[in-house]
Amino acid sequence: MTSVNRLIAQELGVREAQVAAAVELLDGGATVPFIARYRKEATGSLDDAQLRTLEERLGYLRELQDRRATVTESIRAQGKLTLELAAAIAVADTKARLEDIYLPYKPKRRTKAQIAREAGLGPLAEALLANPALDPRTAAGGYVSAAKGVPGVDEALEGARHILVERFSEDADLVGRLREDFWRGGSAVSKVRKGKDAAGAKFADYFDWSERLERMPSHRILALFRGEKEEVLDLDLAAEGEDMPAGQPGSFELTIGRRYRIAAQGRPGDRWLLDTVRAAWRTKIRTGIKADLRARLFEKAETEAVKVFAGNLKDLLLAAPAGGRTTLGLDPGYRNGVKVAVVDATGKVVAVETTYPHEPQRRWQESVQSLGRLCRQHGVELIAIGNGTASRETDRLAAEILAANPDLKMTKVMVSEAGASVYSASEIASRELPGLDVSHRGAVSIARRLQDPLAELVKIDPKSIGVGQYQHDVGETKLSKSLSAVVEDAVNAVGVDVNTASPALLAQVSGLSAMVAANIVSHRDANGPFRSRAALKKVAGLGPKTFELAAGFLRIQGGENPLDRSGVHPEAYPVVRRILEATKSDIRVLIGNGAVLATLAPAAFADERFGVPTVRDIIAELEKPGRDPRPAFRTATFQEGVETITDLKPGQQLEGVVTNVAAFGAFVDIGVHQDGLVHISAMARRRIASPAGVVKAGDVVRVLVLAVDVPRKRISLSMRLDDPIDRAAPAPGARPAAPKPSPEPSQGGALADAFRRATPRPGR
Repeated sequence: MTSVNRLIAQELGVREAQVAAAVELLDGGATVPFIARYRKEATGSLDDAQLRTLEERLGYLRELQDRRATVTESIRAQGKLTLELAAAIAVADTKARLEDIYLPYKPKRRTKAQIAREAGLGPLAEALLANPALDPRTAAGGYVSAAKGVPGVDEALEGARHILVERFSEDADLVGRLREDFWRGGSAVSKVRKGKDAAGAKFADYFDWSERLERMPSHRILALFRGEKEEVLDLDLAAEGEDMPAGQPGSFELTIGRRYRIAAQGRPGDRWLLDTVRAAWRTKIRTGIKADLRARLFEKAETEAVKVFAGNLKDLLLAAPAGGRTTLGLDPGYRNGVKVAVVDATGKVVAVETTYPHEPQRRWQESVQSLGRLCRQHGVELIAIGNGTASRETDRLAAEILAANPDLKMTKVMVSEAGASVYSASEIASRELPGLDVSHRGAVSIARRLQDPLAELVKIDPKSIGVGQYQHDVGETKLSKSLSAVVEDAVNAVGVDVNTASPALLAQVSGLSAMVAANIVSHRDANGPFRSRAALKKVAGLGPKTFELAAGFLRIQGGENPLDRSGVHPEAYPVVRRILEATKSDIRVLIGNGAVLATLAPAAFADERFGVPTVRDIIAELEKPGRDPRPAFRTATFQEGVETITDLKPGQQLEGVVTNVAAFGAFVDIGVHQDGLVHISAMARRRIASPAGVVKAGDVVRVLVLAVDVPRKRISLSMRLDDPIDRAAPAPGARPAAPKPSPEPSQGGALADAFRRATPRPGR
């Protein structure tokens, strides 16, 4: 049996020693960010993506090993473990294959086959299968016994059939082959249920639908399953040959017959055996295969949906920060007013109020003046406007404030408010803003997420941020684990200022638990800012191992040692000292001195502990200490006069922000309270494998309006600005190949899936 480490190495295309080193580090409590960044020599420079895959596969294969041991022991206890069976169990490379092998030996309720065996019908079944020349009724006559519950020949033959049906359906090799044949040649077929045409209109694309199983993309699979769950669609899996008799080529029954040498050759037992094959296929094997393939479809769709969600979340977390500038946050609303919060350059709340510029009060000028005074009083540089209900009207309000105060040189930016209401009512918000009304906390979050998206968004459950597809249709455990990994990787890629970070942000740093993060903040509040990384060792609960895992990702600005604001780990400070000695320089002179650093040869400073990869990283950090991997801040400008979907016309070119990337395209906010879809076919002149290879959430893009469907609230866009506009033809993605399944509301902390923007944004 191939070892777990070797299997993973083969899958990743790396050496087994690299995997073994990574496994040892993970088992020792090291985190993926720490291993990827500071243990390159041990793992041969495996990156974070490889390590995440390694970690996932390690868990799966270890679970498989545990299950293998359980299955082996169960069969051994039954006295049925043969060398051949033990070998088959040892080489089973998936949980599905292992369960196929175990099925005949799995303890189960008394089946009809078991009852038949207890009645002594086992030899009859074996005899009829082994010798089709026997006449079934004649052979069965010898097994009639009222005392054993077999009153007649018909009952004896029925019992023998139950035994053979169970045998055929528990043949692991046979079922495995039939399952793969069905997968390769089968299709998903959906029909609308009677009387559901109107109520299920959102699933109209699937009212009469068929698609090959192998080719189905994840969003389509989940859409079909949801339509079935909502009792709009009848969904079935079908394959050519599933209803053909055993005598026809391509028949699944023929495959079973060949396995057991059953065929119509004119022998007395042939008809009975062929009927037994049909019963096995139609009543047992086919049912099990369809259940298995539905599970496979869901697993495939779930994996892709989680991948899409994780990719979008990473892009959103690593979006460009506006930086430490005083910001006015506006949480738009009509009847309840626009909630206002001003936060200073550090994110501290310095003012809040509520203004009523819109319906029904329409105190427009009063709002312009009062907010203008607030901006002038606090030196506001940025105005962050939530993109929910009344956002465009509030955007116009902000434009008037800018026009009335040109000397302030402010900039207004539309900001995604997804999850702001979740944060407002959270325990984290209660601790951070204890004296602030819940209604104003959303405005604070909107302002802060413009300053630093990562620092603010880590306070919100990732599932509430609204950048995935079909959250409610995928497994909670798998989704949460994947998203937690994304947050951890993003935070540690950027690094965290230990003297300004919130407990929620610190808790995402490699090695830090929520308790230790809270202790760091308490120590900071009681003793003032940390002046060195070494001072962190005084924090309760932050022992040597935790310090090792966390220190390199924590930054101290303006501290005693300039290296403490860099990504150089304290354990590697001796390497820097050797570099200083070689260059006869001071650390304050060397940091940022690209000319000198470019002349250094990493190999000259490597030793047994710190190899060339680590020294290379150290030199890069010295050149740009604490560099932020996030892009430069840039804003989109929505076109004046284009504020609702009815203002759109085919042929318009507009600027917008990518809000979500799905497997079939990207959604773009163009400022009309309704995101448009750029189908994958309209994203580039070349053929692309995935929209994520072209755009990511937060990108500012220019798009062409191809088509507008006001009744269905759908906007088709193109990133190919010279595309011809044919008003008579459907826009790319309008055909069923790019369906638009059911919307999912974004209220109450639920994820709005990739299709949620197919309906107007609900009010919060």
